[in-house]
Formats: sequence, C-alpha cells, structure tokens
Amino acid sequence: MGAILGAIITLKITVAPMPLTDTTIRNAKPKEKPFRLFDGNGLYLEISPKGGKWWRFKYRFNGKEKRLSLGVYPEIGLKDARERCHAARKLLDNEVDPSENRKATKAAKTQLLANNFEIVTREWLAKYSINWSQNHRDRTIRRFERDIFPWIGERPIANITPPELLDVIRRIENRGALETAHRALSNCGQVFRYAIATGRAERDLSNDLKGALPPAKGKHFAAVTEPKQVATLLRMIDGYQGSLIVSCAMRLAPLVFVRPGELRTAEWADIDFEKKEWRYTVTKTGTLHIVPLSSQALTILQELRPLTGSGRFVFPSARGNKRPMSDNAILAAMRRLGITKDEMSGHGFRAMARTILDEVLGIRPDYIEHQLAHAVRDPNGRAYNRTAHLPERRKMMQQWADYLDSIKYEQLSCDPL
Repeated sequence: MGAILGAIITLKITVAPMPLTDTTIRNAKPKEKPFRLFDGNGLYLEISPKGGKWWRFKYRFNGKEKRLSLGVYPEIGLKDARERCHAARKLLDNEVDPSENRKATKAAKTQLLANNFEIVTREWLAKYSINWSQNHRDRTIRRFERDIFPWIGERPIANITPPELLDVIRRIENRGALETAHRALSNCGQVFRYAIATGRAERDLSNDLKGALPPAKGKHFAAVTEPKQVATLLRMIDGYQGSLIVSCAMRLAPLVFVRPGELRTAEWADIDFEKKEWRYTVTKTGTLHIVPLSSQALTILQELRPLTGSGRFVFPSARGNKRPMSDNAILAAMRRLGITKDEMSGHGFRAMARTILDEVLGIRPDYIEHQLAHAVRDPNGRAYNRTAHLPERRKMMQQWADYLDSIKYEQLSCDPL
C-alpha cells in the first residue's frame, strides 16, 4: 500500500479566474489594502480601502508593462468596461499604445477647444476691454452671451462660415433690433481680426457680410441711447428751472416711456398709488394699457399731487386746468435747456428705453414690447392681453428707474463699438 501511495503523482492544477459578474462587483467590500478583481484579457477592477472602484487595463507595449484607466464603477458598468478594454486591445493589435493615443486625442480636443469662438472672444475681451467703461464692457459681453455664443460659441473659429455667421446675426435682426445686429456683426469682426493676428483664423468673415443687413435706421435717437449721453440728458432735465408741472413731466417721461400724447393727457383718476400703476387707453390702438410705476415715478407724482391733484389732468395746461398740457410744452422746455431736436424728441424716451433695456440690462424683448404697448402675439397669432407678464414688467420698470439713477452722475466714457 505504501509503495502504491508513493507512486501516486500529485498534479497541481491551475484554475483560470472566472469572469466577473455584476453581482460579484456590487458585493465586493473594501479591505485594509487595495485589491483587484480580474475579469480577463488584462481587465481588472481595483478596489481601494475607502470603497472606490476603478477599472484598469493591464497591457505590455514595447516590452514595458503599462496600465490604462477605463473609468469608475458604477458610472462605468461591466459591459462598458469590457467594450473599452476591447477597443484598447484593437489599438494594440495595430501597434498603437492606448495610453499615448488617449493623450494625443485629449491634446487635440484641448487645442480645438482653445480655438473655439467663445474662448477666442473672451481672450480678446480680456486684452482689449481694460480701458473701456464698465458699462460698455458689460454691454458687449452680454451681447455675445445672449446673441452669439449660444449658436456658434463652441464652433472652432476657423471653421465658421459666412452663412453660419449671417444666420446668427439674422436672429437679432428678426426680433427688430437692427442696430444691435449691426453692432454684433461689428464685434464679431473684431474677434475674427484678433483670431487672424493670433494665428487661429485666416480671414474676417464680417467683411463677407457687408450689405447683408439693411442699413440701420436714421440716427435720430442715437445720441440718447448711449449711457454717457443719457446721463447728461437726465442731469440737464433735473436742472430745469421752469414750472413744476413741466419739470415733473420731463422727469417722469424717461421713467414711463409712454407716447408723448399719453403722458401729457394723463389723468389722476387713472393713477393707482396703492397698486403702484397707471392704467389708461392707448390712443393708437384703443386698448387698455398698464404702466407699473417705480418708486421714483411715484415720488414725482406725489410731489406734483398737491398742485394739480384736485383737477382732472396730472399735467394741466398753463392756460387752464380744464385741458392738458400743450404738446409743445416739453419740447420747448428741452430746447431751452439746449437739447436740440436732433438729440431728442418726445418719442426719444421710448427709443432710449427700448435700446438700453435690451442691450444693457438684458431684458427679454417681449417684456419690453409689452411695456411699449406694441402688439405682441402668442404662437397662435392671438394678441396677449394687457396683464401679460405684468409681474416681470413691474420688476423691469423698477430696475430701469434704478439704472437711470445709477448712471445719472456716474462718470462714463463712451467707447466706440
């Protein structure tokens, strides 16, 4: 028996590890030291003492042992990890190092990102806006962020085409902001020229689009759509030494930006101090309109109330309380202040508000159009009623009044666009 037992040859059998399963991975608990669960083909899961689980691919390239990270479990599941491992092995079959391939791909993406339109634009702004006024800088950045970046911001600047740029500019034009569209195109031209200088573009696409936009409307109100000119205008109005009625009308005009005829015929019965609003019928359309009154507007009306509050009109005529102020009263006062007809008219306050609310304060265009009492329709072609977006418009009107106060005595430089 002993001889038989001595003759028995003990065989050592090596058993290959079983492939991993989702259950095995999910139930794997951390240990005091990192350990690995092998799946095969060089793929394994490394588990840290804190419970983190990382997929790794172990391979050899040019005689050197290397490892490639394939992601973190459970964001990368077993199936995805095997697919990534398979892709890496295919690179090896073609004598490509997966680690070096990943580095090269990442570098290419980084280079592409560094040359996209938004990155180049922000680089240009950082270099050239140092001497701009804060207001001009904010307005320019907001114009890019609202109207340009959402559509071509991620595009490599060298790959953008003229039709692509034109589509973006047309979006601005189609909402009725033609002057803003021209400015946006000019700004884009500055960015393209900077890209050419820094070797990231070959030509200025804005030159290809000359004549693509209709000419901007006449510059009748242009002098009062820039913050510096607006601030000067407001200071001149505050310095008016004529009648209190005309003074209050001029100070209220930029705060409410209604049509001149609607301002001079305003009636006390339509002013609701508790609700802080003015309701009246729009002369042009015959529809009821609501003007939310800012705290600044209410202060002006309260100042005037003891003088004219017992009558019908907020701004009665100098010839008698039974009729409203003359349509020339405000214009004549502005002319006496040295404000020429080429600089400002009664309707100029509306153009001023529309431009700055859009370009400087970034207010939604439909809110502005509602407040201007323009016809605004829903997707089905129906006109919105007078209360549409009223809470947002209340906030907008107070923001507008606060903005005018903030710039009135602020020293601004009017940088060219």
